[in-house]
Amino acid sequence: MPLQNLFFPEYPSRASLLFLPHGVRVLSAWLLGWRAIFALLPGVFIVFAVIGGADVFLPSRLAAITIAVTTVPAVFYLLKWAGWDLFPRSDRKPCWACIMGVGVITSFLVSGLTNMAFGSARVEYVAYLIGDISGLFFLMLGLYFAFRFADGRA
Repeated sequence: MPLQNLFFPEYPSRASLLFLPHGVRVLSAWLLGWRAIFALLPGVFIVFAVIGGADVFLPSRLAAITIAVTTVPAVFYLLKWAGWDLFPRSDRKPCWACIMGVGVITSFLVSGLTNMAFGSARVEYVAYLIGDISGLFFLMLGLYFAFRFADGRA
């Protein structure tokens, strides 16, 4: 955020324009399924508590926490129910474009639902959307190069 404020000082939103945790949500839900909810919940709650203090227990904040941890696993399971199982299996390679697609879809859902819970302005929705999608893209790109480097193909 300090770097964002340096480059965009007039930007009115407090949302991050590079929100890497959305990528973590997507990868966690893809790898862990419904267990991602319990894996993500402590971290999401702590971040909301640090940012909002005692306001973390307001209904709008609790709704936003619920949205943040349940939306991505729910979309993966809805797609599986519809016949498009993206969860990892040893007998096939991951469809990275599909996982990115789920990340973009869930970004729209999380941004919309979170801003409805907070009653935020449209600029906040756009900021959440940009932050989620760019965070997902750059996290995946960073992991791609990190794994290539670790594999010795860099």
